[in-house]
Amino acid sequence: QVQLVESGGGLVQAGGSLRLSCAASGRTVDIYTMGWFRQGPGKEREFVARIRWNSGTTDHADTVKGRFTISRDNAKNTIYLQMNSLIPEDTAVYYCAGSRGIVSRREVSYDYWGQGTQVTVSS
Repeated sequence: QVQLVESGGGLVQAGGSLRLSCAASGRTVDIYTMGWFRQGPGKEREFVARIRWNSGTTDHADTVKGRFTISRDNAKNTIYLQMNSLIPEDTAVYYCAGSRGIVSRREVSYDYWGQGTQVTVSS
């Protein structure tokens, strides 16, 4: 099993920045891909970004491309989501997810999930 714990959420003004972290523990050797998803008020959970654990190859949703950057630190078993130029529409609970294989952007393809961290962007 793999456990994922997110941190770094909070309240920020529009135009500001936050960095989310997700620490993985347990059988981290099973992880092939990790990603970030978010669920805003009254919305379905949506894909934000993903990264392949070994190669570092990344993929970002169009809604965050150019503003958010996913990265990883293999030595710390941690991934990050650097969020810049935040807008109120970015307000959501952000979830870290992990998969044992090559996955698409669909959340059903992920095996492990964190509890989420709240990000609130004020206008």
